[in-house]
Amino acid sequence: MPTDPQSPHPSGDERFGLLDGTLRRARHEQDQLIEILHAAQEIFGYLSDDVLLYVARALRLPRARVYGVATFYHLFSREPLGEHSCSVCTGTACFVKGADAIVEALQREYGILAGQTTEDGRFTLSTARCLGSCGLAPVGVIDGEVRGHLDVEEARQLVAAALEHDDVPAEVS
Repeated sequence: MPTDPQSPHPSGDERFGLLDGTLRRARHEQDQLIEILHAAQEIFGYLSDDVLLYVARALRLPRARVYGVATFYHLFSREPLGEHSCSVCTGTACFVKGADAIVEALQREYGILAGQTTEDGRFTLSTARCLGSCGLAPVGVIDGEVRGHLDVEEARQLVAAALEHDDVPAEVS
């Protein structure tokens, strides 16, 4: 992207202006790091090195601390995500009830490993250490919706339905 001489950001990316608004609302408070990273991910889609460096400088925090927070929490992504996503809990309760079989089936179905996105950028498969819904084991989050008591076939159907939904043209009135 060419640099815009009128832009206050070196990259010229207007999304940094949105992030500046979040930083102002948080009063550049260091203890607001997680909330700011959530906002940054919402704005940019993922947390690139440039975004993490920008946040670190804005909050006057060491880069290592910001990077550490961004890599510790499973809800933050360091790579662009697909248009659709499925995160399968692999915590003890979910694992015991078959989460590993769900992950394996989705990996085979879409030709990717957990933590990867399909080549066409439509689907990301990930795992989480624990989603905190052990009573619903095994649990998955498909396009932001928590689904409990999953089995392999239901997980495959839910992901396929999410992907098919994009292929359906909007009805013309």
